Amino acid sequence: MKKLLTYVLTAAPFLYMILIWIMSSNPDDAVIRFPDNQLDRFIKESLHLIEFGILYGLFVVALLAHGKLRFTLNFTAALIAVFYGFVDEIHQSFVPYRSATMIDAAKDLIGVTVLFWIVNRTYFKKPDHPLTRKMKTFEAYLKKD
Repeated sequence: MKKLLTYVLTAAPFLYMILIWIMSSNPDDAVIRFPDNQLDRFIKESLHLIEFGILYGLFVVALLAHGKLRFTLNFTAALIAVFYGFVDEIHQSFVPYRSATMIDAAKDLIGVTVLFWIVNRTYFKKPDHPLTRKMKTFEAYLKKD
């Protein structure tokens, strides 16, 4: 069962990348449209701040699942998430009814950077932090046979 969980957690960031690609291939109101245009725009613009932070977080969980969360791989995971955010913005520039802006790319970068900062400040620098303890407990749980 733990092996299956490890496989699922390993696949999760890549499946999420596919989901992002599919969602970006459709108009922004293909899934949901709020009646208030200002609310609709605000929520969808705010999602840029968390969408790629989630992608980075999934990479962190995958690394934890394999006991491989080290600073270098963590930094690489953050770079991959940021790079994929830029790729997604370029992709959206070719999709009718979608837009690609540097502001959106900056929001993607900020989302990844904030979570990267949290992981680095806790997991790598504060071993007694509650988040670090939970991450280490999760990592140890998957290592046990």
